[in-house]
Amino acid sequence: MTRPSRRPPHPARLEFGRVVFAIRLLSGGLSFRLDSRTLTLALVLLVLTASLAVLSLLSGRYPVPLAEVLWALGGQGEDMVRTVVVEWRLPRVALAVLLGAALGASGAIFQSLTRNPLGSPDVIGFSAGSYTGALMMILLFSGGYYQTALGALAGGIVTATAVYLLAWRQGAQGFRLIIVGIGVAAMLSAFNAWMIREAELQVAMAAAIWGAGSLNGLGVEQLLPVALVLCVLLPLALFLSRPMRQLELGEDVARASGVDAGRTRLLLMVLGVTLTALVTATAGPISFIALCAPQIARRMTRSAGVAFLPSALTGGLLLLAADWAAQHALGPQLPVGVMTVSIGGVYFLFLLLREGRK
Repeated sequence: MTRPSRRPPHPARLEFGRVVFAIRLLSGGLSFRLDSRTLTLALVLLVLTASLAVLSLLSGRYPVPLAEVLWALGGQGEDMVRTVVVEWRLPRVALAVLLGAALGASGAIFQSLTRNPLGSPDVIGFSAGSYTGALMMILLFSGGYYQTALGALAGGIVTATAVYLLAWRQGAQGFRLIIVGIGVAAMLSAFNAWMIREAELQVAMAAAIWGAGSLNGLGVEQLLPVALVLCVLLPLALFLSRPMRQLELGEDVARASGVDAGRTRLLLMVLGVTLTALVTATAGPISFIALCAPQIARRMTRSAGVAFLPSALTGGLLLLAADWAAQHALGPQLPVGVMTVSIGGVYFLFLLLREGRK
């Protein structure tokens, strides 16, 4: 008598407590995954950013009611209101969001590469290098916006190369890279101060004010090139986010999964320096957004590594909030860099103490 065959039961589906959405673009050529918590956080950050943007359009020495702001955004209403809202305040708000997103993305890249929460471009000297290149263009060659941007990019790349080579000991270990970068940043800061001191008074004052990091006086002329460049850089960074996360597991694991570790790391470093240089050339060196945004986003998403999209959105919200506070919270209008340094310095001290205990 033959016994009927019994098929083994299907294995139970593993549940990790999160729903993951797979997003595919360009006929599957570009794909990435977002878990439900990350997607929810992204939507919340977008709503908060939009609300704060509306508040920024309402606020100022010339207060504008919400209804008139909406009319002005629609191309209607009084000429004075349209000038204040559309030509003066809206470009500044858009630049704060875009530049903050660039800093958040750059911080996520370098913190992922160094595998250390202290690995942001303003800590490891890349922002100081971009500032040095921009200052040389301004003080020595009287360069305009595009010449300053080119100098900031060149200075950031040269500094990144120098830090990487100085930290190389059979590989660039993350903490060694940070220590070397802090030393290089200190030397570049002293050199920048010397250049400003030796320049003519008017040029030195303008460079010093710009060096504090400020969105004052920025308008559509700066917004358009920044938006165009970020339309290229941010999707490229999103495309590289998957191999970036694989590099966090180690070069051997990354190579086993088909990632060219050396080329990917080089592309990510150039991309991160370019994002930092773009911000420096546009608004001067703005510190601590790149340091704080990725870690705040990582804690809110409760992810194992640095999440790129939440970091960019958090950076945009932080810089917009800092700029609003610099304009309205303390009476006299301050450069936004002063506000970010005041808040970010406390957070930097907290990270140093926490890393020291490890």
